[in-house]
Amino acid sequence: MNEYLIFRIYGMMASWGDIAVGEFRPSFDRPSKSAVMGMVAAALGIRRDEEDRLRELATGYCMAVRIDAPGILMRDYHTAQVPSSGKGRNKITFPTRKAELSVPKEDLNTILSSRDYRCDAVYSVCLWSRTTSPPYPLTALKQHLENPVFGLYLGRKSCPLALPLQPQVIPAESISGALSSANFKDAPFISRLESDSDVRIFWEGDVDAGFPSVHTVQRRDDPLSRKRWQFGNRTEHSAMIRKSAGG
Repeated sequence: MNEYLIFRIYGMMASWGDIAVGEFRPSFDRPSKSAVMGMVAAALGIRRDEEDRLRELATGYCMAVRIDAPGILMRDYHTAQVPSSGKGRNKITFPTRKAELSVPKEDLNTILSSRDYRCDAVYSVCLWSRTTSPPYPLTALKQHLENPVFGLYLGRKSCPLALPLQPQVIPAESISGALSSANFKDAPFISRLESDSDVRIFWEGDVDAGFPSVHTVQRRDDPLSRKRWQFGNRTEHSAMIRKSAGG
């Protein structure tokens, strides 16, 4: 029997990233490994420049995500203006945003882009230790998710949590058993958003999921370096299940 850390993610808006080329910033329909571990790292108080601790956290745990409600896709037209900072001896440092915008208008570089968000989406996240000696016990992760050191957000700082995560450590034989045993106090509210039909679940690793995999893909969301924005491939299995069979 394994131990699983289960928590629920809900926000009015969320952005889960995807391979971005040019001015278009798409979003997956479910949280990425980098986004979830980033939330856990923020809860623990790990800073963005602590690369070794971030990597240790990402490699120490496996993840599963159940899409309880897919939400609605929203595309935002985004405009940004940033002046050139120069090079070498001519390099300019702007102490504030006001200073950036104080340069002549012809020196402002206007960038037009579009960004995707998921609105009113609900996810049940499941984490478990990859080894017998993880960086932190699941109970410690639970405590910090309840009382995070840094603020938590859903992919972007403009996307805060709308409900508490309600983390809980559950012993179970499988991912399915752990999700079925989770008890969330916001169930009456969330049930209005959840799908009445079958739901999708995604997981990594060779742990017993409790249902057969029907599809396996490579997803490039394994965080390698926060400083260099590098991500590695991760094998992700998926299945379509009835809600009663997975929680």
